[in-house]
Amino acid sequence: MSQEMFCFQCEQTAGCSGCTKKTGVCGKSADTAKLQDEITGALIGLAKSLGEKHASKEQIRLMVEGLFSTLTNVNFDNDDLNRQLSKIRGVKALLADAAPDYSMELLWNAQEDIRSLKSLILFGLRGVAAYAYHATVLGYEDDTVNQFFFEAMRLLSKDGGMNDFLPTVLKVGEVNLKCMELLDRANTQTYGIPSPVTVPLKVEKGPFIVISGHDLRDLKLLLEQTEGRGIQIYTHGEMLPAHAYPELKKYSHLKGNFGTAWQNQQKEFADLPAPILFTTNCLMPPKSSYQDRVFTTEVVAYPGMVHIGEDKDFTPVIEKALELGGYREHQNFTGINGGTQVTTGFGHHTILSVADQVADAVKSGALKHIFLVGGCDGARAGRNYYTEFVQKTPADTAVLTLACGKYRFNDLSLGTIGSLPRLMDMGQCNDAYGAIRVASALAEVFQCGVNELPLTLVLSWYEQKAVCILLTLLHLGIRNIYLGPSLPAFVSPNVLNFLVENYQLTPISTPEEDLKKILSPQA
Repeated sequence: MSQEMFCFQCEQTAGCSGCTKKTGVCGKSADTAKLQDEITGALIGLAKSLGEKHASKEQIRLMVEGLFSTLTNVNFDNDDLNRQLSKIRGVKALLADAAPDYSMELLWNAQEDIRSLKSLILFGLRGVAAYAYHATVLGYEDDTVNQFFFEAMRLLSKDGGMNDFLPTVLKVGEVNLKCMELLDRANTQTYGIPSPVTVPLKVEKGPFIVISGHDLRDLKLLLEQTEGRGIQIYTHGEMLPAHAYPELKKYSHLKGNFGTAWQNQQKEFADLPAPILFTTNCLMPPKSSYQDRVFTTEVVAYPGMVHIGEDKDFTPVIEKALELGGYREHQNFTGINGGTQVTTGFGHHTILSVADQVADAVKSGALKHIFLVGGCDGARAGRNYYTEFVQKTPADTAVLTLACGKYRFNDLSLGTIGSLPRLMDMGQCNDAYGAIRVASALAEVFQCGVNELPLTLVLSWYEQKAVCILLTLLHLGIRNIYLGPSLPAFVSPNVLNFLVENYQLTPISTPEEDLKKILSPQA
């Protein structure tokens, strides 16, 4: 392609077709996009060079970190990306049958349907890599997951028809389910079983640190290093569910949650008298008004920002918090709907502990329908659909939610059905595994298939972790999923038709029309 860059892996991609100019909508430069393509091509070359041989620990680490680094809003640092590229090429060169790097131009210029299927595989793998990475730092790995990265990446270098790639698209979903289960086990065995908790949106006076991202281990280490220092810790974005874990909420200086979803950070951080620590995506290019207060760690990086290395010494972050001093008086913030607190912690253990109550409520007619409204948030117009959808759900229905899309409505008060709140936050994006567990358990109770339950998934997508979760749902045969706010640019008309015909995947329309369709007796 003759454009300065080409990237269409996220929902906000320019013109709903692809970013092609000097800078992508996410903020990465054409040079960064090129480096990420080169890393991907080198990883495909590494997988091809390895052939059917078992990947070593070093090769697995390079594969997982490389895929994670190329996920949207993670790594903008060209120096760091160049270091990764050199390591991958160096390890590949040691192999007896070292293959050249794969040219991503071959993928981006492939026949439309083949490009679509290969993109689904690649972008899905990037999402799986993020979850695998979080599990690995806690000491949990699965060899089936690790070796599949190489198998699937090797396939991307091959020619073929739609039937040659479609099975692997669904296999990505199957492997992601195993990976999400692994991460669920890693988190709960390390930090305990989450339980429901109410989290204030108020920030107390005095020094504080805001921690964003998904990595619970980084939060635990930060809590340990700030204990007794007079510094309060506030979660941001996908870190909110951390308040529900016993081994994290036992720290009295884990105070509350600051801000809303990731795409609002440039506005919400502008005048913040505190440092922000990014542990993973979603990092936006920091504005000059607060860039001196941004710190990164793990695979997330941005040029000019202080990066906390493998030693996990958060001293620079702590010193910046003490220097800035925080607010002089308590500050009362709200969610986007004016609420002053949010709840979280309704993981699958909690919901399954009252599965009999849920089943009784359905059988008695007190609970007519369950909606899972979740996924990624984003800046594109039309995402108020999800706020309005939840607001318009009838009083005899329940709403499960997860991931950062919940910030559109998680400060709403929807009341209760019996002893259960109508709105229940199940956690981070990876906690889609918990939603699957709940659905499977209810299907067993009612002795029916998941698709026969009074359950509808209404999903919002933004980046590649949402892609791998969707592929998991398709692998499980779950149908009638509503997806928005727009369909992925990398899904060709023929591939979309396949998904619509075989899984009844439905683009969202309006909250009123979709609710009427879902709740009608013929639905």
